[in-house]
Amino acid sequence: MPKASVKRLIECKKKDLINLVLDIEKYPEFVPFCYDAKIYENKDQGDLKNIIADLTIGKGPFKDTYKSDVVFNKKKDSIFVKNIDGPLNHLSNNWIFSDKKNGYTEVIFDIDFEIKNKFLNSLMIVSFQFGLEKIADAFQKRAEELFHSSKN
Repeated sequence: MPKASVKRLIECKKKDLINLVLDIEKYPEFVPFCYDAKIYENKDQGDLKNIIADLTIGKGPFKDTYKSDVVFNKKKDSIFVKNIDGPLNHLSNNWIFSDKKNGYTEVIFDIDFEIKNKFLNSLMIVSFQFGLEKIADAFQKRAEELFHSSKN
């Protein structure tokens, strides 16, 4: 099962970075391998925000859509995602956000998943860390673009 973790220091306010991650329907605009995104449900429940969303991801001829349960914990400044339907046997990812000095936010992103198709799963294991770094780069670039445009 591919597992990885990425830690980044991003020049962006924590609140803005969390909002960027929760703005799932914009992912196709900047996230590599993401072709479509749709939110079905978005509910605030006290300290939690619950989102049910579909993401269509892939590369080349391989594209598939999976449904996720996204939970933002407002007190812990964390987002936990797990799959509820689609081509994955298992998906869990966790985002943790921490304020740092001078308008920077530290983000730790952990992911663990397994694709039902064993062949595709073995392909993903080989290129997984590279793909995850590309996705982390995309979020960082988008956050810094938004941060710099809001300063002007």
